Amino acid sequence: MIILDGKKYRDELLERYKETISKEKLSLGLSIILIGNNSASEVYVKNKVKYSTYVGINTQIHRLSEDVTLQEVLKLIDKLNSDSSINGIILQSPVPHHIDFDSCIAAISPKKDVDGISASNIFSLYQNKKTILPCTVKGIIKLLEHYNIDIEGKNITIIGRSEIVGKPLALALNNRNATVTLCHSKTKNIKDITSKADILISAVGKANFITNDMVKEGFIGIDVGINHINGRLYGDFNYEEVKDLASYITPVPGGVGPMTIAMIIDNLIELKRME
Repeated sequence: MIILDGKKYRDELLERYKETISKEKLSLGLSIILIGNNSASEVYVKNKVKYSTYVGINTQIHRLSEDVTLQEVLKLIDKLNSDSSINGIILQSPVPHHIDFDSCIAAISPKKDVDGISASNIFSLYQNKKTILPCTVKGIIKLLEHYNIDIEGKNITIIGRSEIVGKPLALALNNRNATVTLCHSKTKNIKDITSKADILISAVGKANFITNDMVKEGFIGIDVGINHINGRLYGDFNYEEVKDLASYITPVPGGVGPMTIAMIIDNLIELKRME
């Protein structure tokens, strides 16, 4: 069993990005909009700032109060869209219930959509055209490529159909000639499907959901789950149960998470080159 070490690869990529930004004299600006006081969001934003700043990106946080209006958020996005020093905009989720997340994402210019989740970027993905991929999607693909795992013709099962991971990941893998099954909460006989998967990707958000009777020997496991329980972090895979059946597997933490943050920088460089 080989560990797909996203943390180690992220660190390699950071050095590569830092060198690229310096050599090409890229002037990069990233704006992160953070609304309210969500402790998990604070941690995610802190890491985004930390690694972006490390490679030479001018990173700023726009902190907005919990009771900010949708109009005020849209006004800020419009201002950032017009700011030539800003190449990428992130709206950190979740946002308060009274803020329409989709409306805010739609307001971000596709040319500054570093998260790759705007309608135009997703439609380009649907059409199999060059586009900015969502960061987790891109991180998973890059990690597989880094370990020379060929996905063409493979049976890949994804559990979870979110707009940010499951659905775009299914499209991206299908575009790379994998045979993709997308499962969700209404899927019947899910074990019958997962046990046939060459590559099993779980983004369901349930700790230890994937057990040894749900996988086949030699499978490749990609765990996107982030589950906090009593101060500890768990993935969707019951790691101790399935690890001996896997040929490759991502740990939690240290697998997909670090790659997701690295892809923010990757996408920002890509956006800059597309200007």
